[in-house]
Amino acid sequence: MKAGLTRTIGKLGLLPALLAASLLSASADEWRTSSTLGDDTKYGSEFKHYDYVNPNAPKGGTLNSIATGTFDSFNPYIVQGSPAAGFAPFGGGLLYEMLMEQSIDEPGVSHAMIAEAYKYPDDYSSATYRLDPRAKWHDGTPITVEDVIWSFNTLKANSPQYSRYYVNVKEAVAISDREVEFRFDQKGNRELPKIMGDLAVLPKHWWEGTDKNGKKRDITKPTLEAPLGSGAYKIESFKAGSEIIWSRVPDHWSATVGVNVGRNNFDRRRYVYFLDETAAWQAFTKGGIEDIEREASARRWMTVYNFPALNAGDVIKREFKATGLQNMQAFAMNLRRPLFQDRRVREALTYAFDFETMNRTQSFGLNVRTNSYFIGSELASSGLPQGKELEILNQYKDKLPPELFTQEFKLPVYETPQSERENLRKAIALFAEAGWKIQNGKMTNEKGEPFTLEILDFRQGVEPTINPYIAMLRKIGVTASLRIVDTSQYINRVNDFDFDMISTVLAQSSSPGNEQRDYWNSKAANEPGSRNYSGIKDPTVDALVERVIFATDREDLVAATHALDRVLLWNYYYMPQFSRPDVWLAYWNKFGVPDKQPDYVGPDIDSWWIDPEKEKALAAKYKSGN
Repeated sequence: MKAGLTRTIGKLGLLPALLAASLLSASADEWRTSSTLGDDTKYGSEFKHYDYVNPNAPKGGTLNSIATGTFDSFNPYIVQGSPAAGFAPFGGGLLYEMLMEQSIDEPGVSHAMIAEAYKYPDDYSSATYRLDPRAKWHDGTPITVEDVIWSFNTLKANSPQYSRYYVNVKEAVAISDREVEFRFDQKGNRELPKIMGDLAVLPKHWWEGTDKNGKKRDITKPTLEAPLGSGAYKIESFKAGSEIIWSRVPDHWSATVGVNVGRNNFDRRRYVYFLDETAAWQAFTKGGIEDIEREASARRWMTVYNFPALNAGDVIKREFKATGLQNMQAFAMNLRRPLFQDRRVREALTYAFDFETMNRTQSFGLNVRTNSYFIGSELASSGLPQGKELEILNQYKDKLPPELFTQEFKLPVYETPQSERENLRKAIALFAEAGWKIQNGKMTNEKGEPFTLEILDFRQGVEPTINPYIAMLRKIGVTASLRIVDTSQYINRVNDFDFDMISTVLAQSSSPGNEQRDYWNSKAANEPGSRNYSGIKDPTVDALVERVIFATDREDLVAATHALDRVLLWNYYYMPQFSRPDVWLAYWNKFGVPDKQPDYVGPDIDSWWIDPEKEKALAAKYKSGN
């Protein structure tokens, strides 16, 4: 997968990191400055800074980055428009901050940010957050409880992700001038008090004010007026659709808050937009336009990193290990289209995917086949269901594929020419069971209509991954094609579910909860902008999602997630591709990098800093014009 996908998915919110968690072992209704999964955070109650950062890291310099496509909005919380780089559809991005900040180096942990502490009652029916009295907007105005309440109401009304994430939060109420209470319409949801900390806080007074022309602002519409924020950066300048530059706020109020100490070290963050991936790559190799390239393609990592600057040692190629849950890359089949509504058809299409040959010939054997939606963690199902998981699944036994209880889920393997014939024969047989057969070389239904599908993508250079699959489908009479569109069109079509099949990445949490509704829930299937790309509408899946959300403890959560994972796999809603635990970076040798990086996520670029002597030497050598 080309690096451009990583950039764009981040802006789409296709690849968000939603770390829900249970709570500290302290008794209920006690103020907490951090929340954790199970045990206390390793930092204790006095979190000063991450242990891997350089708390005295120098500030200065420019981080140059490339973004793919274009942008036409500085409002990321609505479906309309393409938000500029630096904004995030969920969370604060560079401009805004959240009540609490999800930890970089511990799964399921959040630390104080705008809220200095929070508490909740025994029955998890509400959560109260207490604001840090130092918190203020860039214009010096204090961040208030009124801002928090307005943000909650506004985001829940207009943001597809927040509306589903907080569907069970019925109201936000001011308890005092520093305390806000979120009241829920349910009890027993252990993660809900904690994930209220993920709320991005926006300035009510700015959004309800007027622009320089006296026109009232409207947060329900796209805008290219630079908004007021409270984060470490603000918009310095931009060229609509082609460039945006962020500058660090020198007197940023939360610079001394634990999650920020030793981080946000770049004075400027510059994003230049490219429509063409090849041109973007060439820009990186020449310097001055992009400083760090995150590579997702094994083929590219092994073949194209041989340009002069790298050979001279001016670009460093480095692998980072990440121990966290791996993302699942998969083909999403759109069940809103009649073609994919039969489970046997979806299974047949899966049998035509030859991972082994592609991995050997295109990826140097570096990829790992994905066999779970929660790969790389204890949440991944395996073997046959047993124990509490089996108890859960038995409740829906008459609604599930029988083989789920008797066979271990295994994806087809292409090891020999004989295995290819066997897999394709199995695919043809499954099509036949679903009422399709090959006539005159084409897979057709009883009406004589051919089975034709289009794979939609926005990335240049995906052909080596997708074309072999298209060729394999051709062998069983299925006509498939690849269509490349520009990034903006791709975003709009995915938001509107206007596709047959896409290749996407499903980022999961080490403690799944409310966000699972956005991935799998029947209601989300019809809501534009949701991550239920396949359009799953299955009452059993809905029930299992709720079972996950209302898990009573970690053991119960693991069992419920195993059950959900297994049901999703056996229904073939997605066609798993591959994953990889390593993070691959190539970067110009202008940075100071802490000796240690967080094991959980791999590199934390925000903890790096610019070495001015190195930057000056590179600029002179390559005449970057930066």
